[in-house]
Amino acid sequence: MRKILFIALLVFAGTYANAQKGFRLGVKAGANLNKIDGQSFDQGFNFSYHAGAFAEIDFAKRWGIQPEVIWSQTATKPATNLDAIYTTLPTNVKLDYLMVPILLRYSPIGLLSFVAGPQFGVLINKNENLLSNGQQAFKSGDFSMVLGAQVNLKVLRIYGRYNIGLQNINDFTDQQKWNTQQVQLGLGLKF
Repeated sequence: MRKILFIALLVFAGTYANAQKGFRLGVKAGANLNKIDGQSFDQGFNFSYHAGAFAEIDFAKRWGIQPEVIWSQTATKPATNLDAIYTTLPTNVKLDYLMVPILLRYSPIGLLSFVAGPQFGVLINKNENLLSNGQQAFKSGDFSMVLGAQVNLKVLRIYGRYNIGLQNINDFTDQQKWNTQQVQLGLGLKF
């Protein structure tokens, strides 16, 4: 976790020092529709939240990077077929992540931007009673790819994104792969 935070800090500091075309900071918040793929979980999308901060760093007229630090919650439910096996399953599973996306931003016009890039996540709070024996079921990190669009209205940012997990987050058994999927919709304010 320290390495990811250190890398994010270096990216912010280095790009700030070298940014010649523009540098903007802001805050953001929104809703998540997410699920964890795997036989152990309900395959419907569930509602949760995210909030954080971002920087917009231009290095050309239409190109830039957008590093962010986001608290993001992943919510899901155990599959209904597990009730017969485990009698003490929780009704909801919530995982809190500190996400650090480092996105390439392309703005064909000033009003619209497209973003894409990797996202590194550190699990900061997990529901450890997923299984009755209390074993830790989830890995402490996640790696995903982000693809999205953003409407830029002076100080307001309206965005939508799709995040696909590339890493198996199952730390309990090797029999199943658990991958995250998430749709994010939200608003940002640029300072």
